[in-house]
Amino acid sequence: QLQLVESGGGLVQAGGSLRLSCVPSRNIFSINRMGWYRQAPGKQRELVAAITSGGVTNVSDSVKGRFTISRDTAKNTVYLQMNSLRPEDTAVYYCNAERLSLTYWGQGTQVTVSS
Repeated sequence: QLQLVESGGGLVQAGGSLRLSCVPSRNIFSINRMGWYRQAPGKQRELVAAITSGGVTNVSDSVKGRFTISRDTAKNTVYLQMNSLRPEDTAVYYCNAERLSLTYWGQGTQVTVSS
């Protein structure tokens, strides 16, 4: 079993920044891949960014250059730094983890970007 605890969402004006955090209940190196997804009202959940246990990252084209995924292994935490936020980034953001062929989700954190 694996729990994911997210924090850092909120309301921000367009052009602003937010940082999301996700802390897994197991050591980060034991998790094959961790990522952030988002789901806007009426839309499908989509991958925003991910990082493997080896530290390889990938970022969606829709946020490339604005969002960065990183980790602090000492704090066992994965971050999503979101800069230059736009109203279309408004969504519930979910932390995701893949471990031993199973997928886990956090409870989600709301990000709202006002114009």
